[in-house]
Amino acid sequence: MIDQYGRRINYARISITDLCNLRCQYCMPEEGVTKKDCGEILRLEDFFIIARNLIALGIDKIRLTGGEPLVRRGIIKLVEWIGQLPGLRDFAMTTNGLLLPLYAEGLKAAGLQRLNISLDTTDSDKYRRITRGGDVRQALAGLEKAMAVGFRRIKINVVLIKGFNDDEVENFVEMTKKRPLDVRFIELMPFAGQHEFAADKYMPGEDIIKRYPEMVAETADDPSAPARYYRLPGAPGRVGLIEPMSHRFCDACNRIRITADGQLLSCLHSRAETDLKPYLNDEAGMQEQILYSIKHKPITHRLAEGSLMERDMGKIGG
Repeated sequence: MIDQYGRRINYARISITDLCNLRCQYCMPEEGVTKKDCGEILRLEDFFIIARNLIALGIDKIRLTGGEPLVRRGIIKLVEWIGQLPGLRDFAMTTNGLLLPLYAEGLKAAGLQRLNISLDTTDSDKYRRITRGGDVRQALAGLEKAMAVGFRRIKINVVLIKGFNDDEVENFVEMTKKRPLDVRFIELMPFAGQHEFAADKYMPGEDIIKRYPEMVAETADDPSAPARYYRLPGAPGRVGLIEPMSHRFCDACNRIRITADGQLLSCLHSRAETDLKPYLNDEAGMQEQILYSIKHKPITHRLAEGSLMERDMGKIGG
């Protein structure tokens, strides 16, 4: 699928739930999300139908997200269904890792290839504060289990938060010296519900490069990927920078997002949503809607102009 700006769209991020077992301050309000009626959230079978139609149109990379995808009942079954679809080249999941000790083996056996683990701090007190109650020991145990199971690649996602974890950059970079992990530092993006939290905490990814001038830039695995990768001399892992604020990568964006209630977003910060629920029993109609949304995918996000997405990040899919 090619959009009106010549970008090939081949990557879909599918949020299978807007619920989470954490309450990260930059992601959702303290009271958590307002629970939708069960009829509003798609069934596992519905996600499979959408995935099948996306692949039929040329999507060959799917990532399951949430909320926290591992809190969704039946997650292993859904992974198995999607993982067997012909034409799927890359199948991944983003998780906070807390439930990986329980699910990692089953996910790998069902066909999941890669994992991104969100981990903004390894300090127990800071982790409890930023997640509003989480236990970092569970997250670290999840990371160890994932590595033991042998996923193709494991990436750690660290949201850069000035005054919170900027003093832990060295600890995260040190991980790449010892283990074949990709540690990716992500610039904090404001959302309407958490704008007050983000206001004074932005830290540019360029600060990481300044701290480590000895890092060597690596050729991108995928030119459309948002991360710029670097490697310290002799390190088995890599340091990645995802910089949606300071270095927009919109001109190479290849992705769309499906929310847990069946809305298609062609841009993370777009207010335009296409409802796929009415077309779950109409493949031709669904594919027409998907193509229409991609045709109208915006050339860039509008964050620099102060246009904030009204859904919390947890309701869109991380």
